[in-house]
Amino acid sequence: MNATVCYFENWMEHENAEIARGLRRRDPDLLDHLIEQYQHRLLRYLLYLTGSRETAEDIFQETWVRVLERGAQYDGRHDFSTWLFAVARNLVIDLVRRKKFASLDSMADEEGQPVQIEATGQPSAFDSLASQEDSERVRSALAHIPAEYREALVLRFHE
Repeated sequence: MNATVCYFENWMEHENAEIARGLRRRDPDLLDHLIEQYQHRLLRYLLYLTGSRETAEDIFQETWVRVLERGAQYDGRHDFSTWLFAVARNLVIDLVRRKKFASLDSMADEEGQPVQIEATGQPSAFDSLASQEDSERVRSALAHIPAEYREALVLRFHE
C-alpha cells in the first residue's frame, strides 16, 4: 500500500475520532466548524431530496439540532459526512411519512357520492391549453394576410 494512502487513512481515522470526542462533549467550536465545513453540501443534498428550499432549510436546521443532541451516537469508525447525511436523509424520510396524502376516491359525502369541487374562477389546465392553441392559430392566420387588414383586425379584437 502506498505510504500517502496509509497516512491519509490514519489522518481520517484520527479526525473522525476527534469529531466523535467533540460531539460527546458537545463542543460548540467543533459544531461551528462542522456546520461551516458541510453546510453547502448538506443544503444542496436536502434541496435535491425535498425539491423545496423552505423544506430543505427546515430539515437542514433540524439535522444540526440532531447532531448536537445525538452526537454521542457517532462512534468515529466511519466518515462523519456519512453519518451526517444519514441523519438528514432519515429526517426527510420521517417528513414524508408524516405527510397525509388524500386520495380523491376517499373524498365522498355521507351518501358515498363524490365531492364536487367548486370552480375557483381560474380556467382549468385544459381550457388554458385550448385557449393558447387558438391564439397560436389566429396568429398564424394573421401572418398570412396583408398588413393593413391585419392591423385593422388586431386593433378591433386585441386592442
